[in-house]
Amino acid sequence: MSTETQPHPLDRTDRRILRALQDDGRISNLKLAEQVALSPTAALARVQRLTREQYILGYEARLNPRLLGIGMLVFVEVLLDRTTPHVFDEFNAAIQAHPQVLECHMVAGGFDYLIKTRVADMDAYRDFASRVLWSLPGVRETRTYAVMDEIKSSGKLFVNM
Repeated sequence: MSTETQPHPLDRTDRRILRALQDDGRISNLKLAEQVALSPTAALARVQRLTREQYILGYEARLNPRLLGIGMLVFVEVLLDRTTPHVFDEFNAAIQAHPQVLECHMVAGGFDYLIKTRVADMDAYRDFASRVLWSLPGVRETRTYAVMDEIKSSGKLFVNM
């Protein structure tokens, strides 16, 4: 986000727009306008402003991982051998090159990173761990958690009214 322009504070209508777009990113501007009680021109202007101010980061389709052959969800704790800025920078740069890593978060606590990945099965995970995870810069130890059942999975953010 540009430091020159600060985002406008969200009002109730902005929040309703954000909730509507999270529910259906393909909603037509006309239907969105009706849903939030604005004219189509006003609704479009608000969506453009919310995008410009980076409240809206983009749009994407949610895909079915099972149908795509990557139904096994795995979380991995990563502990680095040293915690210096140089090691963090190397790890951060290296992880970007691996599209099978869905998310990677630096965390506080008993380990350094939490990784979320999807693979076909345990054999595919074992291959991923040996080819990718254990070859990342600075990795000392990993702990793997294979998900048995996804109880709730959502990318939606809670937009308080």
